[in-house]
Parts: sequence; structure tokens; C-alpha cells
Amino acid sequence: MQVTFPDADNHRLANLCGALDENLRQIETALNVNIARRGEVFNVTGPDRQVEQVERLLKDFYQRARKPLDIEDIQLALVEVAHKPTTSADSESDMPVLMTRRTGLHGRTVRQNQYLRQVQEHDITFGVGPAGTGKTYLAVASAVDALERDLVKRIVLVRPAVEAGERLGFLPGDLVQKVDPYLRPLYDALYDLMGFDKATRMFEKAAIEIAPLAFMRGRTLNQAFIILDEAQNTTPEQMKMFLTRIGFGSKAVVTGDVTQIDLARGQKSGLIEARLVLQEVRGIAFTEFQNDDVVRHPLVARIIDAYDAYAKNDCTGA
Repeated sequence: MQVTFPDADNHRLANLCGALDENLRQIETALNVNIARRGEVFNVTGPDRQVEQVERLLKDFYQRARKPLDIEDIQLALVEVAHKPTTSADSESDMPVLMTRRTGLHGRTVRQNQYLRQVQEHDITFGVGPAGTGKTYLAVASAVDALERDLVKRIVLVRPAVEAGERLGFLPGDLVQKVDPYLRPLYDALYDLMGFDKATRMFEKAAIEIAPLAFMRGRTLNQAFIILDEAQNTTPEQMKMFLTRIGFGSKAVVTGDVTQIDLARGQKSGLIEARLVLQEVRGIAFTEFQNDDVVRHPLVARIIDAYDAYAKNDCTGA
């Protein structure tokens, strides 16, 4: 297929292609096509479906290319175009709107939009799936949105501290400093969605709280948005304890990836058990993310698929 931009603006074309055609190389790698460009003419070769997707992408990027396109713009658009046939059923008016520093933040796949709706409509939501599917980031975005809208009074971040040959007691600093490394992904999401200065002020005012899972016992959390991250590393007893901490006016989101359990061999995961025990409980929602929901570098989805294929072949002895 040949994609042409007659009377094209050279500045836009440069922004569209990126430095040394880096943006075009990203599209080629993600969609398994070849793009040869001469001036305003792009010759695209590859499977018919991917070629049609490239045509849509190039035209869309050209419209946006008044300013340089960064790598995140390219890779997020690649995720969206891959889901276009299914996400067309989700009109923009149906997409949950989140009030965060990042304007235009929304789910990029059908399951991500479903997840956001479930978080808004249910008091307890489970997001289960592989790395890169947005489980934690969208949970934090929903928490920030609820805080900004004054639907809750504070955000509580919880994560199990699974030890890997080291004892927390041997780490320097107070309790918060000891568990900081385990909560870093949640911090990163907060700083991105609120800004570093505002997030820091919220921590100082205790509007955002760090609550290590081991120290949740005996508490009741009212008017709070509680996120339990890396829940695959909880024991069944810890999971039950956490879920029964939910107080009036609170929401809880539990995220985890059951393929990355770091518990001791033979120890049952609380997340796996919760999926079985609570599946039919009214008021609790589950979103099961798949590999095609990965919203990261295009290679991440391929890496996950390759490991899954290897694991299946290994189990069958192939």
C-alpha cells in the first residue's frame, strides 16, 4: 500500500517520522511491516490487516505532528490501533473520565475500560493479569480521581514485603524507609499522576498513607481508597485480613499477577484462593487481563507470549 500526503508540510513529516525515522522503525517492529519513505510518499508492505493499521496510524500521527511526537505517543497509539476493531464498541462518551494531572487519561483496551468502570461501580475490585497491563497504574489513577473529587479522604497504599534472602529488620531507617523499595511502583504512579510536589504535600498531610500489609491487622479504614499491590504474594490469611479491613465509604482495589508468585514453595497464594472463594460474591468485581492488554513497549507483549509458549512446551515435554 502507498500512503501519500500531497502538499505535505515538511515540518510535520519530520515530526511524524522522528529522528532518523525512529518512529517509523517503532511501527515496523510492532506491526511486523516494512515502511519505505521517499518525501511525502510511504510504501508499506506486510500482511493486509497490519498494512491497513499502518495507514490509519500514519494519517493520525500526521494530524498530531504539529509538535514532535515522543516515544510514548507512538507506543500508546500502537496499543490502541491493535484494539481498534474491538474498542470501536466503546465510544468515547462511555470511557471513564479520570481527574488527574494527566489530561486525557483513559483505558487503552476494552478490559482496561471495563476495569475502570468496575472500580467506580464496586467497593472491591480485583485486577489480575500479566505485567504491563495497567493494573496498578489505573488503580492509582482511580484513587487520585476519587481523592480529587472528594469521594474519599485519603489513599492507603499496601504491599506485602516478601523477603528474598534479606530481613527488613536489617535495612536502615524507620518503617517507611524499610518498605519504600517495595512500594516504589506505587510512588512512581502517584508522582506521574499528581506531580512530585503535590504528592509530597499529601504524604505530609497523611492524605496518602503507606500501610505495610503486616501492620494492617486490627485496623478499620473508613473513607479511604485502599490499593493492595502484588497481591499474589499474600497468604490466604493475609488476604482475608486485608479484605475485612474495609470500612464505611471505602473502596479497595487488589492487583496481582499469579504467574509471578514469590512465596515459599508450597505456600498457597491468597490471590488465587480469593478468585475461587469470592467470584460469586455480590459487590466484588474481577477483571482478568490478558497478554494483549499490555500497554508498554511493543516487545513486552511478545516477551510474555514467548515465555507462555515456552512454559506450555516445557510442560508437554516438547
